[in-house]
Amino acid sequence: MAEDNNNLTPDIESDSDDQIFSGAEGNRENSKVRADIAEFEEFDDSKIKAAGSSEKLTFLKDLQLNVYIELGRTQMQIKEVLELERGYVIELDKLASEPVDIYVNNKKIAEGEVVVIDKHFGIRITNLNEANNRLKGAV
Repeated sequence: MAEDNNNLTPDIESDSDDQIFSGAEGNRENSKVRADIAEFEEFDDSKIKAAGSSEKLTFLKDLQLNVYIELGRTQMQIKEVLELERGYVIELDKLASEPVDIYVNNKKIAEGEVVVIDKHFGIRITNLNEANNRLKGAV
């Protein structure tokens, strides 16, 4: 039996799958812990393999994701940010005719153009990334 206080060493005391572990914890050097081998049912994945790819993802359909649209970017000094007032215009690095980027959970999935629906802004998708790139989160 090992002398190390942090190790449990098996002492096989029977012919069954049960093992007795003895461990030294403080004054309980001779304490014994019974451990049994875990038994699990066979996993039947035939239903998963038979299901179509859309059925595999059905349980994810009600998962909420963060979607945001990036119109453009700029860099400003702290001094400029502190001087911002109502009516101030911040110039972005994109031209008005350029597509905006559409991100889902911080991964670019598409590009689009800004549209106005009634009195609300919207985005018309003009270009989608390849499906396998969208899953990987590639740009």
